Amino acid sequence: MERDKNFILGVYEDEDVLMDAVVKIRKAGIKIHEVYSPFPVHGLDEVLGYNRSRLPIAAFLFGLLGTILALTMQFYMMKFDWPMIIGGKDFAAFPSFIPVTFEMTVLLSAFGMVGVFLISSNLKPWGQPKIFDLRITDDKHVLAIDLAVNANFGEEKLREALKSADASEVNKKSFE
Repeated sequence: MERDKNFILGVYEDEDVLMDAVVKIRKAGIKIHEVYSPFPVHGLDEVLGYNRSRLPIAAFLFGLLGTILALTMQFYMMKFDWPMIIGGKDFAAFPSFIPVTFEMTVLLSAFGMVGVFLISSNLKPWGQPKIFDLRITDDKHVLAIDLAVNANFGEEKLREALKSADASEVNKKSFE
């Protein structure tokens, strides 16, 4: 059984103050769990030290799979399953395969990326999302710090660090 997860949350009104706070908190050696925002904050991923996403690699691989499946399917159908001579063309007329191959490539790439994104973001249909503060979908930015990861700092020191980083509110949130 997993133990309870406790977080200290710093609530911010403005994205510029949030960016400065992230820099201050990271310089203090505190590990940030995540930053939640109602809209994209440009440059936040660099300040948090995130690596570039590998989602484009998944998109390429799913697109390649779609291309291979489309070409294999069409070649099999036209050559072995139900061969037809259409307009005097050869059974394996690859130029006529281009539209279906393109569509299948785009379809599998899109579905694959959505699936990989949902799984990697822990947004599975059977999952339960952790909602740190309902205002993150409206007008507030929330900086979450995991107490278990930063146990050497202590709860009071983390609260003081968030207050000194200009947080408008500092709250504690527990998940079971």
